[in-house]
Amino acid sequence: MITLDSIRKPVLRELESYEAFVERQFTAEGDLLNEMLREALASRGKGVRPLLVALSAALNGRTEGAAGSPRVSLAAMLVEMIHLASLIHDDVIDESDTRRGRPSINARWQSHKAVLLGDFILARNMAIGLQSGQFDLVSHICGSMVALCEGEVLQSDCASKQNMTLRAYLDIVYKKTATLLGVSASAGAMAVGAAREKVSTMRRFGESLGVAFQIQDDILDYTPEAQTGKPSNNDLREGKITLPLLILLDRADAERRAELLALLQRCREDDEAVQQMQQLVVAEGGLQEAQTMMQGYVNKAVNILSEYEDSPYRTSLVHLCSYIMERNK
Repeated sequence: MITLDSIRKPVLRELESYEAFVERQFTAEGDLLNEMLREALASRGKGVRPLLVALSAALNGRTEGAAGSPRVSLAAMLVEMIHLASLIHDDVIDESDTRRGRPSINARWQSHKAVLLGDFILARNMAIGLQSGQFDLVSHICGSMVALCEGEVLQSDCASKQNMTLRAYLDIVYKKTATLLGVSASAGAMAVGAAREKVSTMRRFGESLGVAFQIQDDILDYTPEAQTGKPSNNDLREGKITLPLLILLDRADAERRAELLALLQRCREDDEAVQQMQQLVVAEGGLQEAQTMMQGYVNKAVNILSEYEDSPYRTSLVHLCSYIMERNK
């Protein structure tokens, strides 16, 4: 079975340099803020985005060891801290008490302090980027924050109006997940001076991987045995229509659609309704069709990598595609 540890091996030294870079750069004054920051940094999770930066840099670097430069570490930090701040803000919006099996920042220190911590991380991230003088990387990466905010607002609007469509779903996925993964891959190439067409190629790769990543997240939410660190069927409890349920809604006539949406409304308060909806999505093929769509995006990402010669870095990126598809957390 492919593991993240095996995928990291070709860039292990570079990732160690990145972690040391973050440790030096991210400090805070005051005991409370420093404690909150240490907790947030300790619960960052899988580190897919910095890994993607490092592998892309190594794949596109003209010299051995190019991916170990401070410029690559800066790119990895910029994307990861945007992601971290967005997760803290998401937990406040969703009123989530857990994150990856641990109490969320808002559960431990209340929502208003969590919002301030997320703001601090974004502000510190931007300040470090600007002080570095690497303005091409800063502008390339930090533009993704706009898309993240747009995606969150669109998702909230669709949830409240219950008018999600496949087009809107893919737009949300692109803005909330695929954009930052695409920027991670392209920033890695940019950080080592790759040609513009290579930067564009890596962005397309990362975006395809990002759509697959989010679809798998949505599938796992319907999978009780998944080890996501959050309760299963959390999206249903929040009234969110993600791809597995959207597939059923798109097939349904007006009467059936109204029944499904009424059941979704009950999911906010009723555990039996949640269980009923989960069983319907499984029985009527929602998960299977979502998996087929995810496979299509994974295939697209792997095909993009065929433009590169075989190397340990290309192999790890291909394995990362498989890992995204097969993971259970």
